[in-house]
Amino acid sequence: MKHMINVIIAVAVSLPASIEGFSPASFSQNFRPPTWLHSEVAIVEADADTIQTDAKEAVKLFGRLAEKYIMLDASAGLCCYSACTDCEYREPGGGYRMADQSSARPKWIPCYDHREFTSQGKEHTTKWSSEIFVDAPVVTKEEFVERVVNMEFSPPLGGPYLAASAAAIEDESVAMTLFDLLAGEKEKLTRHRMGKEMKVLSNGEEGLTWAMFSTALGAK
Repeated sequence: MKHMINVIIAVAVSLPASIEGFSPASFSQNFRPPTWLHSEVAIVEADADTIQTDAKEAVKLFGRLAEKYIMLDASAGLCCYSACTDCEYREPGGGYRMADQSSARPKWIPCYDHREFTSQGKEHTTKWSSEIFVDAPVVTKEEFVERVVNMEFSPPLGGPYLAASAAAIEDESVAMTLFDLLAGEKEKLTRHRMGKEMKVLSNGEEGLTWAMFSTALGAK
């Protein structure tokens, strides 16, 4: 209780003299201490638990897990991308449905372990699936960290640039943090859960970009 009182006092002291759209007088008339302060205390406590990671350490993981190729939408097909008015692959907003994408440097960590578009003759098994879940669909934290650390690094698209020669992982704490983020309170991580949790971290997209990955790990 004493700690919470100190937090509330600290928040109250740091209040600005005015808030955009409100004068000091109108602010005091509309202020609701009990509701507002409880909200601020929750925010202060949540901030204390936020994950923080060094960006260079995070990019060492991303460059091991990310790939140059990703499969996206099986309903998409061959397109000239010339903005044809009757194009069946054109989205209402102006974009295109794409079956897959490629990049010159590793750009995505696909959220699927294996994907196949039979009608297009395309198939892809992800790097993380084949190199982390080597002989079983489940790994312990120790196995996960060891296998991620031993994966080959390639300078990815996004994040601070690191040459492969400078990307050795000596501090395994970030890999451990990634395991905890994916496994939650579980002692083991399954292939299915890893894909599912990455889908959540990517906000429903088919792959994690550096922006999504670094945000999840609090990389700065």
